[in-house]
Amino acid sequence: MTAVDEQPLTLHSLALNETPYPPLDSVRKAIADGIPEMHRYPQFYADHLMEFIAEWRGVAAESVVVGSGSVGVALQTLQAFTDGPQDEVVYGWRAFDAYPIITDMAGATRVEVPLTRDGEQDLDRIRDAVTDRTRVVILCNPHNPTGTTVTARALEQFLDALPPHVLVLLDEAYMEFAQDAVLPQGVDLLKAGRSGLVVLRTFSKAYGLAGLRIGYGLAAPETARRIRTMSVPYSITETARTAVVASVGAEAELEERIATLTAERVRTGAALRRLGWRVLESHANFLWLDEPERCAAFHQACARAGVRVRLYPGEGIRLTIGTPDANDLVLRAARGL
Repeated sequence: MTAVDEQPLTLHSLALNETPYPPLDSVRKAIADGIPEMHRYPQFYADHLMEFIAEWRGVAAESVVVGSGSVGVALQTLQAFTDGPQDEVVYGWRAFDAYPIITDMAGATRVEVPLTRDGEQDLDRIRDAVTDRTRVVILCNPHNPTGTTVTARALEQFLDALPPHVLVLLDEAYMEFAQDAVLPQGVDLLKAGRSGLVVLRTFSKAYGLAGLRIGYGLAAPETARRIRTMSVPYSITETARTAVVASVGAEAELEERIATLTAERVRTGAALRRLGWRVLESHANFLWLDEPERCAAFHQACARAGVRVRLYPGEGIRLTIGTPDANDLVLRAARGL
């Protein structure tokens, strides 16, 4: 038997913040019904989808941008609002791995501000890092990978303190999982007149459509128009549009899934804490194990148990919440260390 043969087959992937559940039956049926038309091109710029999202979210169609996941809209935003290495993009770090990637793709300069000891974005230090070269500040609420949050009061004070030339990219990819917390809603801030804001949402997480790569942004019309100039024609498939419409129509069922995952997050986090692991309070669909010294051993133990988790060497573990069976395997691995 080779060394490769001795490695267990990974049965559960809890590393990418995906939902462990497939699309709802009604969504799968809607997708299947559209298969006969897959030889046709989608709309050039997905106008029908943007109109649908606008009506759903209660904003003007001119305020909506769509892209390849929320990260696609984020990239379009940086491309539209930065113009070379003299322009800076500021964000807390550690954060979503794509932030430095899309900043580099846009040709701008990264400014990475350390998180607080409690895994929160340090708004004071982020504000202090803003200069006349800053074009965009990225905030993630709830934060990836720690699951921590920014309160409404803290966010409004932060926005008030920024100079007018700075655009804030508010990434709310995990907002649907934060129902147990009272968090500021980006769309409400836009409706209240916060024009220097782009709000990112996605159908990849709670809605379970990660494989279709569909996300959207909400912004003031003049901001959205500028971002749309960076849109790739035909990039939003008709399959994705169909799945979005069906998913929004099935939100009552989706709420049940979100409640299930939220309950599992609470259960798993509490069990890990009882076992002596430092787990931050999360409002997303994952947990952050703040264990710099023990994270590598935890990662290896989970792999032996047949579970893949996300290791940040020397920092911690991000554990996506999976099915109860998968979460129990993680707890069994943690118990053995």
